[in-house]
Amino acid sequence: MFKLMVHHMANFNENSRTMNIPISASTSTPDPSLRLAFDDPTFMQRDENRGIRLQLELLKADLAQREADIHQTVVVFGSARFMSMEDAQAKLVASESSNDAAKIAKARLAIHNAAYYEAARAFAKLVATDGLHMPPEQRLTICTGGGPGIMEAANRGATEAGAVSVALNIALPHEQLPNPYVSPHLSFKFHYFAIRKMHFVMRAKALVAFPGGFGTMDELFEILTLVQTGKTPRVPILLYGSDYWKKVVNFDAMQAEGTVNAEDIACFQYVDTPEQAWALVKSFISGAQHA
Repeated sequence: MFKLMVHHMANFNENSRTMNIPISASTSTPDPSLRLAFDDPTFMQRDENRGIRLQLELLKADLAQREADIHQTVVVFGSARFMSMEDAQAKLVASESSNDAAKIAKARLAIHNAAYYEAARAFAKLVATDGLHMPPEQRLTICTGGGPGIMEAANRGATEAGAVSVALNIALPHEQLPNPYVSPHLSFKFHYFAIRKMHFVMRAKALVAFPGGFGTMDELFEILTLVQTGKTPRVPILLYGSDYWKKVVNFDAMQAEGTVNAEDIACFQYVDTPEQAWALVKSFISGAQHA
């Protein structure tokens, strides 16, 4: 019923917006109550209509991806703060000329983290290149959060391979603009984190989490929970950078304390090279196709 309603809305004659509408005798401005409900932003943004807005956020990105033949995705998460190796090296050169120890230390850390940027870029290029000559229903499409850092790196790798990629951006108090490598017709903006995370999972055939902060942790543990509880089919969940992940999240301690079990730990794997990550994804996809 909801899809039928949206279909009728989409085919509504645009000239209806300029039709003659009765005007109140006491004013020359039409009363807001006379506006079409779906054409009234104030009405649509009422708290009582949150459910409708949730449906629209779910439907808009879904329909666009269907129309673009996006059937399967490989989702790449990670820090928005990492930069390319080229930019990190330029930052180090600039900091060394300042003789500021704090700036130099920060620039050296940026060099270390730039290796993750370049790895995400290389991994995405492997995925995208493989799918260039595949039929749409078998092709894997890179999907990211659309922002800077690791997200930019993955969209960049796909673009360099000559492929499109999906970007699921989020409206934040401090505007996060889409990175320059997203495919414009597959770049979406969400208000609701929950719907955005649903879209990450809906088409995902694999998820790769690079080192990141709270946002990356939120997305990773959401997916681990969905797989653990059987709410979504088991797919490869790869933690890129074993040194980082084993230091930052002590899963072994969780198992020792009895809060998770061995089966839960088996939901994910550590990887340390783009080639290793891609091999695991290909192996899983191949096995699923021949199951």
